[in-house]
Amino acid sequence: MPLGRSGLVVTPLGLGSSYGLGAADVERACERGVNYLYWGSIRTEAFGRGVRTVAQRRRDELVVVVQSYTRFASLLPRAVESALAKLDVGYVDVLLLGWWNRLPSRRILDAALALREAGKVRQLMVSCHHRPSFAALAAEPALSAVMVRYNAAHPGAESEVFPRLGPAPPGVVAYTATRWGTLCDPRLMPAGEPVPRGSDCYRFALSHPSVNLCLAGPKNAAELDDALTALDRGPMSEDELAWMRRVGRAVHDAPVRRALPSLANLAERAGRLLGRG
Repeated sequence: MPLGRSGLVVTPLGLGSSYGLGAADVERACERGVNYLYWGSIRTEAFGRGVRTVAQRRRDELVVVVQSYTRFASLLPRAVESALAKLDVGYVDVLLLGWWNRLPSRRILDAALALREAGKVRQLMVSCHHRPSFAALAAEPALSAVMVRYNAAHPGAESEVFPRLGPAPPGVVAYTATRWGTLCDPRLMPAGEPVPRGSDCYRFALSHPSVNLCLAGPKNAAELDDALTALDRGPMSEDELAWMRRVGRAVHDAPVRRALPSLANLAERAGRLLGRG
């Protein structure tokens, strides 16, 4: 599937580095066709080893995404060079400018574009939590993709983001599809409703026509096996979507929701505090 106007072709499911997936499972996922590998906030040696191994055999098929949270343009080249050294992939397919709730500063964009001109980076993407900002992000020609929170408990992007991406929209990557695991928590289910699996959450996000790719975070082989079934099962039926929306409303309204934002952002903040770009 094309990733919006980026020119990159991606599988509907991507894998994140922050959750504990081992090298052998990264390789196995790529054998199943997964090609989007996200070097995110927490970067394990095992995940990096898997990326390196696959890249040695089929680099041209991979879309390697490297994230940087830096607000200092001078540090952006260092973040990219560090990732290239660890992953040994030659170049970064997508440089993700992390957590900008407005258009990134001109200095950051210019530094990122300089890396693209130098052949270190192919495309630029931004992640954002502030829905009204996506229209401006989509209109910025330097950016070819955006990363947006979208799940059954937080479906607001359907009305506040997707319709505002313009006639030639950027690529759209959905994340937090399981709402940090709470959409799969039996304790939060409405009475009589089946408990979704991770693959159900990924399929929900992928059923929206504006979403090109959903980021998955399996932490072990069993969770990876379940995630990969989303590729086989395809988009949800209307009945399945209605079920997920009922579950999403219940999870969103559960009393624990007030504690979730700080927990959800823990990995992102840890990455910045540890100096990982």
